[in-house]
Amino acid sequence: MEKLNINQWAEEDRPREKMANLGAEALSDAELLAILIGKGSPKEDAVTLMKRVLADCNNNLNTLGKMSIHELCHYNGIGEAKAISILAACELGKRRQSGSPEERPDLGTATRIYNHMHPKMQDLGVEEFWVLLMNQHHRLIKKVRISHGGITETAADIRVIMREAVLVNCTILAVCHNHPSGNISPSKQDYELTKAIQRACDFMRINFLDHVIITDGQYYSFHEQGQC
Repeated sequence: MEKLNINQWAEEDRPREKMANLGAEALSDAELLAILIGKGSPKEDAVTLMKRVLADCNNNLNTLGKMSIHELCHYNGIGEAKAISILAACELGKRRQSGSPEERPDLGTATRIYNHMHPKMQDLGVEEFWVLLMNQHHRLIKKVRISHGGITETAADIRVIMREAVLVNCTILAVCHNHPSGNISPSKQDYELTKAIQRACDFMRINFLDHVIITDGQYYSFHEQGQC
């Protein structure tokens, strides 16, 4: 029977597509390794080749990581470049295991938001608008600059803010922007934008924590003023 190329497999069975649709945890070790090497040999596809390599390692990734480039190159379909890719991945796995989880800052108050963002915004000559995306414990997942604007105002698209929130599955959201003039008083546009973000968060069932206006030395918190 003629060997099928991976590109001829059903889409849900192809390692790359499977990972994109279901996440890395849905793939076997052989499928993950197959993504690294790209293709196998004329006699066997990448997944089958890596199953054979793993079988010779008693299906133990630790044993695989102890192999040499020379040993891996004995397999038909694995050259030096593929062998190096495999061992580099094994080394990264070891380093991740020995590393410490990244400490995510707690941004549960306006003061913490100010202290976190002030170094980034204190010297800006124009306004920037940022969204801070957090988990249920107020730990920062990701911060995203939404816009970079003029001296007196900057635009922020509500759709972009909510898209960023949905992409990282955040449960708490805060926003902030700077006033290069040093005046912390909100403008009419700041009030209107805050209300619009509040409505969008309510609709998406995301907790809107605060809108903080940052200057070099002080801040204005809509939450602390009872306005969100």
